[in-house]
Amino acid sequence: MMLIKASISKAWKHQRLKEFKLYTAHQSNLSEIISTNIAISNYAKQSKLDVARQLFDQMPQRTVVSWNTMISSYSKHGRFSEALFLVYSMHRSHMKLSESTFSSVLSVCARLSCFEIGEARRVFDVLVRRNEVLWSLMLVGYVTCNVMDDALSVFVKMPRRDVVAWTTLISGFSKNGDGCGKALEMFRLMMRSGETTPNEFTFDCVVRACGRLGILSVGRTVHGLLMKCGLEYDPSIGGALVEFYCECEAIDDALRVCKGVVNPCLNALNSLIEGLILMGRIEDAELVFNGMTEMNPVSYNLMIKGYAVGGQMDDSKRLFEKMPCRTIFSSNTMISVYSRNGEIDKALELFEETKNEKDPVTWNSMISGYIHSGQPEEALKLYITMHRLSIQQTRSTFSALFHACSCLGSLQQGQLLHAHLIKTPFESNVYVGTSLIDMYSKCGSIMEAQTSFVSIFSPNVAAWTALINGHAYHGLGSEAISLFDRMIEQGLAPNGATFVGVLSACSRAGLVNEGMKIFHSMERCYSVTPTLEHYACVVDLLGRSGHIREAEEFIKKMPLEADGVVWGALLSACWFWMDLEVGERVAEKMFSFDPKPISSYVILSNIYAGLGRWREKMMVRKILRGFKVKKDPGCSWIELNNKIHVFSIEDRSHPY
Repeated sequence: MMLIKASISKAWKHQRLKEFKLYTAHQSNLSEIISTNIAISNYAKQSKLDVARQLFDQMPQRTVVSWNTMISSYSKHGRFSEALFLVYSMHRSHMKLSESTFSSVLSVCARLSCFEIGEARRVFDVLVRRNEVLWSLMLVGYVTCNVMDDALSVFVKMPRRDVVAWTTLISGFSKNGDGCGKALEMFRLMMRSGETTPNEFTFDCVVRACGRLGILSVGRTVHGLLMKCGLEYDPSIGGALVEFYCECEAIDDALRVCKGVVNPCLNALNSLIEGLILMGRIEDAELVFNGMTEMNPVSYNLMIKGYAVGGQMDDSKRLFEKMPCRTIFSSNTMISVYSRNGEIDKALELFEETKNEKDPVTWNSMISGYIHSGQPEEALKLYITMHRLSIQQTRSTFSALFHACSCLGSLQQGQLLHAHLIKTPFESNVYVGTSLIDMYSKCGSIMEAQTSFVSIFSPNVAAWTALINGHAYHGLGSEAISLFDRMIEQGLAPNGATFVGVLSACSRAGLVNEGMKIFHSMERCYSVTPTLEHYACVVDLLGRSGHIREAEEFIKKMPLEADGVVWGALLSACWFWMDLEVGERVAEKMFSFDPKPISSYVILSNIYAGLGRWREKMMVRKILRGFKVKKDPGCSWIELNNKIHVFSIEDRSHPY
């Protein structure tokens, strides 16, 4: 019996010793794994990823922490392909992926390139069991890479779609200008499905999509849903609503929302200021600006520009001087402000201070400044310097330069610039193309204007209007009307400027019936309310064609009070047709608009002379002499070797 007990005791002790040795060995291995993991992490923090990877590869045993440490290190250093390959290897080694693994992979997917998301998809496809996190990872990856067709494909196959999945997809579509409509479609589907309820992030994406599309009615419906959810005055949503209403030009709604939000975000306030300035409400913009607790350079730049637009140049300069931190954008704005105010020397001084930064906007601002101050030659010289210094040209550069050529009437300079344009990506740009059409039209080459129009990738209303104006300028009334009809057939709605062009064309060509038909269609067919400029065109149309009495009656029946331009058009027609009776009545009207109505007296004097009323002519001439007016001498010019030569009457100083 004693022998049996001794034997059992010995076996038990041997087993315990064996277990202890195994435990000790395990603890030793675990301790070694932990220390190696720490070493890998430390090397990664020192950006020594190759050393960290070498340690990882040499490990005889690895825990999930080992894998996560290496994956996370690759992710933090932007080596996403290696991170994904480790995830793939981890899965193949039958190591269970932890929440930390999913978190690291999510970080990777959020920054993948299009190639790398394809690698991630291959890893995803070999997984037998896919949980919600993995589905979400793939969705985020595709949305981040803007591969929205594949993102939608993953979304449709997801076994369960929560609010995060819906919002991720809607956000991806809304950030793409062409996908905003699809974003709204997905939001409607989300609401109908009843799978989940939208949160503040969902509504933020949807409101911004409505703003980008300019759909005021749909945006207001979404606003109503927000109010039901109690999210209207959430700071993030409130900011999105303010920007939405500003983009839709519903400024009063934007102001109302802004007043209800506690501490509206800076972007929302800047959007509100910009919207108010665009609507010409400078005082309201100033109130918002002065009430801001925090301002950034964008806030100052907007207000500086707003003051300039409102003609408050001194306020623009005062605010610029007050800026705590000026940026290149501020300087560019002030170059434009000084130029518009006739202070070209100050604009040039500021340009000299900032030109070495080689910002294209700085150079464009100075080029435009020269043109605005009547120095188009200097604008062209500055472009030569800009080209020599290899400063990037933008569409605004060429648009301004073509305008300079229009001011000079220099066809050769315009053609040289057009040759430069062909070597840039802007040849088919509608913005540049419109300026090119205008330049060729004003420089006498309507054929080249037509060719430039054809080169535009997708002509908009402005491009069509420029071509119509060009034909009007050349007296091609019938062709201008044909262009107008073609534009309508293309599905483009004419604007006020378009009607000014086509009415002017009818006036120069004497197409009275066609012109009156187009004028009466403005409000009825196209919802364009006629302005004084349109009424002046109609008066000119009737007057040039000899319908003087009809033109006078037309003015009397106008819903707007006629200004000097409208009456001036009729007075010119009276001179052409030598209608003294109406001419004297119109001249009396013109005298009330201007304390020194010189042009009116000159036209009246010419009418008297044409009818042999010399006594009345001498009386008018006596009045004109009392104004001490000096007539500008007549001149003509020619273009020779890319230079404009001007010849004045009795000017003997010109070498030619």
